[in-house]
Amino acid sequence: STMEETDREAVATAVQRVAGMLQRPDQLDKVEQYRRREARKKASVEARLKVQSCQVMSRTLNLAGNEELRKNHLHIMLREAAGNFFEYFKIISFKLFQNNYYSCSPACFLVFLLSFPEIVRETQDLIERGELLQAHRKLMDLECSRDNLMYEQYRMDSKNTHDMNLIHTYFGDMQKLSEELAKQLWMVVQRSLVTVRRDPTLLVSVVRIIEREEKIDRRMLDRKKQTGFIPPGRPKKWKEKMFNILERTVSTRIEGTQADTRESDKMWLVRHLEIIRKYVLDDLLVAKTLLDQCFPPHYDIFNKLLNMYHQALSTRMQELAAEDLEANEIVSLLSWVLNTYKSTEMMGNSELSPEVDANALNPLISQNVVDQLLSKYMSTLTSNIIGWLRKALETDKKDWIKETEPEADQDGYYQTTLPAIVFQMFEQNLQVAAQINEDLKTKVLLLCLQQMNSFLTRYKDEAQLYKEEHLKNRQYPQCYVQYMIAVINNCQTFKESIISLKRKYLKIEMEDTLSSSHTSMDATLDVIAKEGCSSLLDEVFMDLEPHLNELMTKKWLMGSNAVGTICVTVEDYFNDFAKIKKPYKKRMTIEAHRRVVVEYIRAIMLKRISFRNAEERKEGAERMIKEAEQFRFLFKKLAAGSGEDTEGLCDIIEAIAEVIKLTDPSLLYLEVSTLVSKYPDIRDDHIAALLTVRGDASRDMKQTIIETLDQGPSQPNPNYVPIFKEITVPTLTVPKLLK
Repeated sequence: STMEETDREAVATAVQRVAGMLQRPDQLDKVEQYRRREARKKASVEARLKVQSCQVMSRTLNLAGNEELRKNHLHIMLREAAGNFFEYFKIISFKLFQNNYYSCSPACFLVFLLSFPEIVRETQDLIERGELLQAHRKLMDLECSRDNLMYEQYRMDSKNTHDMNLIHTYFGDMQKLSEELAKQLWMVVQRSLVTVRRDPTLLVSVVRIIEREEKIDRRMLDRKKQTGFIPPGRPKKWKEKMFNILERTVSTRIEGTQADTRESDKMWLVRHLEIIRKYVLDDLLVAKTLLDQCFPPHYDIFNKLLNMYHQALSTRMQELAAEDLEANEIVSLLSWVLNTYKSTEMMGNSELSPEVDANALNPLISQNVVDQLLSKYMSTLTSNIIGWLRKALETDKKDWIKETEPEADQDGYYQTTLPAIVFQMFEQNLQVAAQINEDLKTKVLLLCLQQMNSFLTRYKDEAQLYKEEHLKNRQYPQCYVQYMIAVINNCQTFKESIISLKRKYLKIEMEDTLSSSHTSMDATLDVIAKEGCSSLLDEVFMDLEPHLNELMTKKWLMGSNAVGTICVTVEDYFNDFAKIKKPYKKRMTIEAHRRVVVEYIRAIMLKRISFRNAEERKEGAERMIKEAEQFRFLFKKLAAGSGEDTEGLCDIIEAIAEVIKLTDPSLLYLEVSTLVSKYPDIRDDHIAALLTVRGDASRDMKQTIIETLDQGPSQPNPNYVPIFKEITVPTLTVPKLLK
């Protein structure tokens, strides 16, 4: 039959078309796309056929003169053309025509109803192709027709929800269209800062669509006030939605900048904050220069965005502040929040002004949170500094037992790295604190110096232990003298470093708050240095002991070289002591000179020898004078350049020698009284011992001299430092063995 032939022809044509579409392998991927396109064409053809048949019927109806007949035919036609659904729809259309709502003929209205699915499909196509303005124009037309239809129904019979639902259901696809279009708009809005650079017209189209919708919203709301009717889905509030989308986009943008965690990167926070800074500045510059032009002025888009960024940053900073941050991370965060944010690197950037006034921006985190972070920082820093100082001292102590000499500074003075390490650590923490504010810097300085104070007490104890350990075995550590010198020199370095640290980081008006702790540190350092010097001199005198024991003995009188050896040993030690810094070295030279003289006089007072005749007395006295000269020469050489006058000490040995040398016993009282007037701390037992060594004074004579001396005046040298009070005289006679 003809029908079958037509079917066959149609299938053959279809096969040919499909074969034409699928000639290359890559076209197989597009099968679904082709299928959808063909389906749309088929639907379009069917719709047109319906419209044509409708137009034919319309002409027939228009020819029919009987109005009643026309209306009846319309109902039959509605039912036949669009299936059972129009059964429900006839009432509405009938009533609308009855009320002469549509100026066009019923046929035109019917054409609109029947072509509705086709218009929806066309609009859908436009949306998919990104032709948003045209798509929106069609959507507005459709919505306008539906809304007017519903309004008429509402006017005729507002309580008839059944008929109203019918209209709503029939136009249901329109709601989906609106949502689909909105989805496209929000995608553009989300990417607006990128879109505005690449395709600003697209963004302008989106804004125009939103503006149109806002206008319709206003119109519908006005009508609602007057009539009580508002179409479904109104008001759409797309402008409000657009701002919500922007706000979410900004939040996501800021949250998404954290690429690392502390586990993967110690500098995670610094990196995170730097990326935020860069992104926010870039975004705001784009918003100011490009985005602003795409929106109507009443949108105030730049200020709105600025507030969104500020709010999102505030939220992010509060989240970060609530994390368990380490000390350096707290500083990074506070420095960024309090300084970087309003600096020229960010909100204070000249290209953002005058629109952005950095100083007018609210704080990103409250003062309360700032204070909590600072307090946490200070307590973490305190325990860190205690730990660092302890570790630094432990490391330094390991050096003290090395078999190699310590390093010397550029002037050749021995030192260890301890002061440099300690002050470098203080310096770093102060520089970090200075990034935040003046107040924190001062607090950190006070903390550093306070911890320094306790540290120096530990340093003193460790130096004392070092000395005690060494005394148990003087061969160990091998470089004891050199490291003790380094400890002494470190005291000077510490003193200088404290002064320079205060000068650099402390305001003048704060000086007083630190003066007592500074005095206390200086005192501790002086004690360490003094004890160090004295332990080094102990080393010298332990080596000198056997030679000092030879003084004032028979062996000495017969010509031992004890003093020569003493001088050589002292000079040898002082070659090492040359590596001691000046203030301490000077003190050391004076102390060594004094101790040598004290030990020499002590040897006299030990009564190890008693001269038997004038010849021995003369010989002994001349030897004493010669040895005093040797000491004088040695210490003059050691004190070279220090400007120290130590002549007076050797004079005491010479004055004692004069008493021993005296040949006329009747002048003895006079000689002794001269000695006592010069050195008023000489006690009776010293004079008795001296006369015993002289060997020619009877007990009564000694008694008389001592008793008479007590009444004599004294004329000491104003610079004289008492020396005899350190010297004890043995009360028992010394055994003969020592002679």
